[in-house]
Amino acid sequence: MVEWRAKGGWPPDQERWPLFLPSEVRGATLGIIGYGSIGRELARMAKSAFAMTVLACKRDPSQRADTGYAAPGTGDPEGRLPDTWYAPDELHDMLRRSDAVVLAAPLTRETERMIDARALAAMKPSAYFINVGRGGSVDEAALARALTDGRIAGAAIDVFGEEPPPAGHPLYALDVPHLILSPHVSGFLPTYDERCTDLFAENLRRFLAGAPLLNLVDRAKGY
Repeated sequence: MVEWRAKGGWPPDQERWPLFLPSEVRGATLGIIGYGSIGRELARMAKSAFAMTVLACKRDPSQRADTGYAAPGTGDPEGRLPDTWYAPDELHDMLRRSDAVVLAAPLTRETERMIDARALAAMKPSAYFINVGRGGSVDEAALARALTDGRIAGAAIDVFGEEPPPAGHPLYALDVPHLILSPHVSGFLPTYDERCTDLFAENLRRFLAGAPLLNLVDRAKGY
């Protein structure tokens, strides 16, 4: 639509349906890789706004509650929203069911290049892949081939293995219609600094009171 606006018109009637027919979000199945604070808020929005089926993949699916920081009324702190939970070794089963897959996991030894050619081949040809986690969790060359060959319907990528991407990066070299690339900005908000300050102030209060802190770094897990 943006391209046709630049042309100063719109396509003939017989071309508009195949060009502009969207995938239906309501009732679709959303697979979330990494069910932390970001994944849980995504699940809440998907369920409440679009009645989506939510599938969640996390390091230990038996640990469903989240003790990390979340603004009141957001997320899924008790882990009640997913319709099905998956362990990492069941990832491909989740991919086969998903109409959209969102990667929101940290980059660790376990998640490095977890979305590779085999994982992409497990996805539906009609499915979309979105990465707001870390670029190193994706085989970017394999993703470029999957998009070129039409093995998945499209992708939206906000993070890259090397940032900024080098000249000739396989995704930037693509000329396909259903690919959105953004420069690691999906978390940008006008209130970003204020929210970080709120978290710092809460942790300072907890520290002074000898209470457990929120969002602690876990070096054993790699993040």
